[in-house]
Amino acid sequence: MRAKDIMSSPVHTVRPTATVESAAELITAKAVTALPVVDTADRLVGMVSESDLLWHRVPADPAAHVRRLPDTGPGNRPETVGEVMTPDPVTTRPGADVAEVAERMLEHDVRSMPVVEDGGVVGIVSRRDLLRVMVRGDDVLSAELQHRLDQYAGGHRWTATVEGGVVHVTGGFDDDAERGIVVVLARTVPGVAAVDIAATHPD
Repeated sequence: MRAKDIMSSPVHTVRPTATVESAAELITAKAVTALPVVDTADRLVGMVSESDLLWHRVPADPAAHVRRLPDTGPGNRPETVGEVMTPDPVTTRPGADVAEVAERMLEHDVRSMPVVEDGGVVGIVSRRDLLRVMVRGDDVLSAELQHRLDQYAGGHRWTATVEGGVVHVTGGFDDDAERGIVVVLARTVPGVAAVDIAATHPD
């Protein structure tokens, strides 16, 4: 499964010159956690998240809401998306494997990732999207992998079982190349954590 199979599209975007308030309204209205920031040519220049928009908007002093804060003067609080966004965001491509997308999101600790093609944003993948396809029961994983193996072989040559996210495939292989293909097929099933296949050959 690829990023293009689970991404949301079209994508809600915002300009760097947009106000923090308008971006917050868009995030709330569309029930998303972050927005890609694009320039006038629709090229990705950053990401702005809920936490970015809240930054400098929450009083540091817990008691600040019960007393009048001194006037700090104009210009000290960010007003535009460009001032609070994260530049050079982590991205992925439409053809990236879902497991690769999940790994990058966890590695960089981001909750959503723009899908970029030719410099433009064509979709966005969130952790919720990944949870929907990757956190599944062993029986579901076994059934999906068995279907893929049967399609590849043109019949039932191998039996796939999954325990704790680990794939076990029984049956003979003509050679190591065929065994490698089965390993690749197993790894393309979202939710598979590891693959354990014996290098057996038919007598």
